[in-house]
Amino acid sequence: MSNPDKQFPGRPPINDSMMTRESWKIFQIMAEFVEGFERLAHIKPSVSIFGSARTAPDHPYYKLAEETAKQLSDAGFSVVSGGGPGIMEAANKGAQAGKSLSIGLNIQLPMEQSGNPHQDISLNFRHFFSRKVMFVKYASAYVVLPGGFGTLDELAEILTLVQTGKTRRIPIILVHSEFWSGLLDWFREHLVNEGMIDAEDQELFKLVDDPADAVKAIFDHYEHRGFEPSAREREILLDL
Repeated sequence: MSNPDKQFPGRPPINDSMMTRESWKIFQIMAEFVEGFERLAHIKPSVSIFGSARTAPDHPYYKLAEETAKQLSDAGFSVVSGGGPGIMEAANKGAQAGKSLSIGLNIQLPMEQSGNPHQDISLNFRHFFSRKVMFVKYASAYVVLPGGFGTLDELAEILTLVQTGKTRRIPIILVHSEFWSGLLDWFREHLVNEGMIDAEDQELFKLVDDPADAVKAIFDHYEHRGFEPSAREREILLDL
């Protein structure tokens, strides 16, 4: 058996109690996945909506998110948000005013995040990575409104998963072109021109301004197929 102290000279001794805590942490993570799978497996078709937690209820972005979620809900889509304030709250509020379920995937943060009261199904997560899986696994589409680092993180995540074939191809819709245009220009001028992505990768997402256009883009994508994943797509989602 190899000697770890020989491999890593000068390494401090391992704290056994900390190692035990790390090892048992896996059960907490497993519990988050199991609860998420069990409670979300029946919400399909669903749309995950993202946007800033810092958007006030009187802001136009809040109103845009609320109306977008309402139209999606009335069209038969459960709406999934991060469960917090701002655009997340607007999404849950709009969904709850519509005909379909409003779902919040809440995350425990030192500041900023608090669950909004407009959730028909509410899950709580300690870990961002297990929460991210739930956003993707049952989503028929992603709708991304203006937001900060967290919103950009979710956008980059779904673009990467679709680009690399680690999840099925779903509509990724950016709402409010004035907000997103600078980033999309940068995609073209730097990522495409410098060979960091293919020009075709720009077709992974669609830019809209109107809630009705977001709904239409989703239905257009599924016009010649159902919302349920194909057998091949189900296999991909199992390995997500």
